[in-house]
Amino acid sequence: MNLPTREEAIKLMFEAGCSQSVVDHCLIVSKVALNLVQELKIHGIQVDSMLVEIGALMHDIGRSKTHSVEHGVAGGEVARKKGLPEPLAKIIERHVGAGITEDEAERIGLKRGNYVPETLEEKIVAYADKLVEGSRQVDLEVTVEKFRKELGEDHPVVERLRSLQNEIVSLLEVNSL
Repeated sequence: MNLPTREEAIKLMFEAGCSQSVVDHCLIVSKVALNLVQELKIHGIQVDSMLVEIGALMHDIGRSKTHSVEHGVAGGEVARKKGLPEPLAKIIERHVGAGITEDEAERIGLKRGNYVPETLEEKIVAYADKLVEGSRQVDLEVTVEKFRKELGEDHPVVERLRSLQNEIVSLLEVNSL
């Protein structure tokens, strides 16, 4: 897989039109994601750390086009137009919330598709993104509360966030015994 280097990824973000604050956010998400990768690897779990790093660095490239929920899908399109590898494009388009199902995508007017993270690398980037608010690391509860206020107490994304967290945490706990 021909991934851009860290420096190339950051350059691509700026060339696409991302602001410094978006790039700063992505840098912190990348740090959080790589910390998760390091913990998972200590526990014997195989993860493509380069894909996670570059995916985290570029996950918000779609914010060069829109700051709405559509930024994930827009970012996937930007990545594909730039000839970036498909696994990277999938990370970019599947990081929003804890994923957007096909039905939800249709309801909110996104291009039809499944935008729920499937691979471990996609899940790590999506989860790490939820642990960063702007340019500061936060507890997942901060993000959960934000989604509850914006989308409603019973919105499926709240359950998906909890499920994503449980999956990552269980990988660390099961393999540490």
